[in-house]
Amino acid sequence: MTKQTFLQGTIILIIAGMITRLLGFINRLVLARFMGEEGVGLYMMALPTLFLVITLTQFGLPVAISKRVAEAEAQGDKQKIKKILVVSLVITAISSIVFTTAMILATPFIATTLLTDERTMFPLIAISPIIPIIAVSSVLKGYFQGRQNMKPQSYALVIEQVVRITCVALFIKLLLPFGIEYAAAGAMFSVIMGELASLLFLVFLFKRKKIVKVRHKFLGYVKSSKNTVKELFSIALPSTGSRIIGSISYFLEPIIVAQSLMLAGISSSMATKQYGELTGYVMPLLLLPTFITQSLSIALVPAISEADAQYNKKLIHYRIHQSIRISFASGGIATIVLTLFSVPILTFMYGTDDASKMMILMAPFFILLYLQPPLQSALQALDLAKPAMWNSLIGAAIKFSVLFFLASNPKFGIMGAAIAMSVGVVLVTLLHLASLYKEIGFKIPLTDLLKMGSLLFLTWLAGDTLKNLYNGFNSNLFLLIFIILILGVLYIGFLFILKFITKEELKQIPFLQKWLT
Repeated sequence: MTKQTFLQGTIILIIAGMITRLLGFINRLVLARFMGEEGVGLYMMALPTLFLVITLTQFGLPVAISKRVAEAEAQGDKQKIKKILVVSLVITAISSIVFTTAMILATPFIATTLLTDERTMFPLIAISPIIPIIAVSSVLKGYFQGRQNMKPQSYALVIEQVVRITCVALFIKLLLPFGIEYAAAGAMFSVIMGELASLLFLVFLFKRKKIVKVRHKFLGYVKSSKNTVKELFSIALPSTGSRIIGSISYFLEPIIVAQSLMLAGISSSMATKQYGELTGYVMPLLLLPTFITQSLSIALVPAISEADAQYNKKLIHYRIHQSIRISFASGGIATIVLTLFSVPILTFMYGTDDASKMMILMAPFFILLYLQPPLQSALQALDLAKPAMWNSLIGAAIKFSVLFFLASNPKFGIMGAAIAMSVGVVLVTLLHLASLYKEIGFKIPLTDLLKMGSLLFLTWLAGDTLKNLYNGFNSNLFLLIFIILILGVLYIGFLFILKFITKEELKQIPFLQKWLT
């Protein structure tokens, strides 16, 4: 089985993430065109509940599996790898049954009382079978990550999106005549089909390249795996704290938004529509660069864990610094483009620019969001999951306080929710940086901060110049794409001039190695 270095594994995940993000946007365009704001709102209001249940089901095992499998692989202990897989599968099987049942039973209460829209009951019930599928899939992904092979997960992500897009239009068309809530349920069912195809692919690869026979003496390994359970949970429970807080936050978000907007005198259907614009139109665009930062965070855990075991403090600081630099570079262009061209982008993609004000408000702050995944992974790899959890908890508490205070005020309404999300992003990122400084003395050098500011200023100046130079991009899609491409080329030039990307890092890319050596 082919292993990759830190940057090679990251690049593989980034390429897969780029493909899946593009496919994901196609999926969202289909949803928006077929179901409109209200249908997207129903779809998006049901997702947080699903993510919360999945987080509870996994118990943070993917990170723990990755780390423990990597350790066992280094020692050549195949029996330990088998124990890790057996224990993980048993835990996720039991938890998925429990939480799937609980979700189905709680759906009427969640839909009618918490989300204030009984129509969300249909997509909630439709998506519940996905929980055990994702649970088993996460175990296999952790296994492949631990063996430092990012290709299976990358291929699986692409397969999942292709199958989902293939199914979504079909299911929506079949069910839309019965009502918008049934169409939302059909969109959810397409997600299940995609995840199932992804799981089957991972199972096929595991069987073809497996180094242990999981079913052989399965019960015997379950009985003798007490220590393995302790080792897994020593990592899983602390590291899952932040994820649980994030999932609970995501679960409560539409509830608090709905209740706050109701207090502001906004109707239930209008609140659903506005929330759909925020989370279905604005957030996907703001989250676009996170496929790079998520890829970095996945590869960062074993890299920093290895350096920490070798007491190589210099390498730890370098890896964190490297991740921050690449994450900022990936998010800078998105921040400027979404700020300067929010109106035409939203209009061409969704047929409306109603959410442009929220986009312009949130984009500058969300550049800090792109730093969060690698920072959190660094904390987890250094056994500092507890501070990371507290940072997430503080950020969520303050975000919800601001959200309720502003969104319940008719003067702010849904803009209050946008402001609250921005506050939460900035606060958690700064707290993560403060924790790393306190524990290992890590800080971003002043020269790098100046480079970051220069990168944003130069890109904004170039973008604003192009915006004023070429008229008519609001109604001409090809002109808009042309302007963004020119800005992208200039941005790459700025990255090299300011040394955000080094020659040594470019050598990690296979097809560039011959040119740079």
